[in-house]
Amino acid sequence: MSFTHLDAAGHARMVDVTEKQPTVRAATAAGFVRCAPAVVAALRDGAVPKGDVLAVARIAGIQAAKRTPELLPLAHVIGVHGAVVDLAVTDDGVEITATVRTADRTGVEMEALTAVSVAALAIVDMVKALDKATSIENVRITAKTGGKSGDWTRPE
Repeated sequence: MSFTHLDAAGHARMVDVTEKQPTVRAATAAGFVRCAPAVVAALRDGAVPKGDVLAVARIAGIQAAKRTPELLPLAHVIGVHGAVVDLAVTDDGVEITATVRTADRTGVEMEALTAVSVAALAIVDMVKALDKATSIENVRITAKTGGKSGDWTRPE
């Protein structure tokens, strides 16, 4: 078995994508921030003391998608040409969905996962004074399009 991120000596390396042609690619990730009922009520009422939680989380997620290679040492620097972070307050917390698009040599799955993860962290940061038990759950890729492996959707 060979590992794409290891060289012949077993050292970590970045995969060389120089010869690959840029193609349109997209990835969608999702996650959930579980909150206490009082936090959900404060989110719905716009009464979280730190401010507009959803706006901060949305911007944090978009910014994170663009900075993924700074966080993941073997991720490629690619053009993030589109990033959308959607948030929905439910009775149990906040559903997060992020879709990232590019026209580049490699996919944007890591960027979508990073967007969801950092949006979730921003929510936790904004509500932790109200509920220290707030937790991040089930961060995952739900779909991708483009690239050599083609389209994929997570079976639910």
